[in-house]
Amino acid sequence: MKLSEALTHPMGSGRIRSPTRRDAVTISTPGVVYGGGALSSDSAQRLSAVYAAVEIRSDDMSVLPEYVLDTGTRERVDHPILRLLNGRPNALMTPSVRRKLLERSVLLTGNAYDWIIRDPVSMEPVELIPIPGNLVTVQQDQALRIWYQVINPYTGEAFRLAPEDVSHYKGPTNDGIHGLSVLSYAAQTIQAGLAAQDYNKAFYESGGQPAGILTVEGDFSGYVKDAEGNSTGKTQKDAIREEWERVHSGAANAHRIAVLDYGMKYQALSISQKDAMFIEQMNATVEDIARFFGVPLYKLQSGKQSYNSNEQNSIEYVGRLQPRVTQNEEERTWKLLSLSEQAAGLEIRTNMMALLRSDQESRAKYYQTMWQIGAYSDNDILALEDMPDVEGGDEHMASLNYVPLRLWPELSIQRNGGKSNES
Repeated sequence: MKLSEALTHPMGSGRIRSPTRRDAVTISTPGVVYGGGALSSDSAQRLSAVYAAVEIRSDDMSVLPEYVLDTGTRERVDHPILRLLNGRPNALMTPSVRRKLLERSVLLTGNAYDWIIRDPVSMEPVELIPIPGNLVTVQQDQALRIWYQVINPYTGEAFRLAPEDVSHYKGPTNDGIHGLSVLSYAAQTIQAGLAAQDYNKAFYESGGQPAGILTVEGDFSGYVKDAEGNSTGKTQKDAIREEWERVHSGAANAHRIAVLDYGMKYQALSISQKDAMFIEQMNATVEDIARFFGVPLYKLQSGKQSYNSNEQNSIEYVGRLQPRVTQNEEERTWKLLSLSEQAAGLEIRTNMMALLRSDQESRAKYYQTMWQIGAYSDNDILALEDMPDVEGGDEHMASLNYVPLRLWPELSIQRNGGKSNES
């Protein structure tokens, strides 16, 4: 079944009966509500820190290639599923686009789904279609079996999918069924940031703070009269303000000497946004967003910039992504590999070394250590760098400076020319 057919197919693969409306019970997903209103993902991404954090996380997850590992022999297996995971998941997108869509959906809605289109005869996966979390409702029948009701974004029609035809990726979860988005936890921080951003916009649209105060002695609460003594409808205060602006505003009147009469006094105002702790508040918002999304401050172009600290933060950041990667590996192994393949020890794994490619020094030290202890061969390292094998590169090396303690007496005698230390 091709993508164009799948999007209009009422039952997905059709191999399992979907529940009837009488059988199914909708399990509602908690919404993101704060301050009496919903915080949508589009609104949240108006805040630059949120937009950047979502892009960084989703971009980083999109570049991680996958492979099939035989856990018994620790060898990589050339499996047909890799054609979808690393080649072409469906007719409309590349693997990196699919991974990016899935991660964005997890961050913004708490859930993301891979619709597994299977061959009707062999039942092997032939396409993977990512579905955003806002298009799917989880349902449960009376036998506590999970089903997925999907809204077709093109036609608006709903159809149900069996759980074995859906890979479900979750954010933080309280029940193991629904994922919660980062926005549900960061709503207060994001709305505070948006309020500050709107205030900043209104501040400049209104010309910022007043440039100064013009004080005039006497009572100017009346209206200006024309030559015939009739009221013009304009207050004397407005007339004085307009006359001052006419004489002293605009580039042509810049730096002109002011001549004040009627006892007028001018006082300039120097209150800045920083005096109102506005900038500090915006910086604090960026720091909070970085904590919620698990992104180092330097990736958001904020905080103190230091090469050594940024390098360490980058390594720790990759470590923080490991739980998300592990969940993806487990879900894909269970849904995309057959039970016999899983029983044989096959698992889908993710190569996270792609995220360390920019950190050459740390990567080189890691490879050097793994090579010296005999864990990696030359070709193992080249494979991680997407480089071709070299002749003789499959040999594993190890230093003779390290030997088991049980062999120490024998080695000691050999180094002493066949004589023991006692003699």
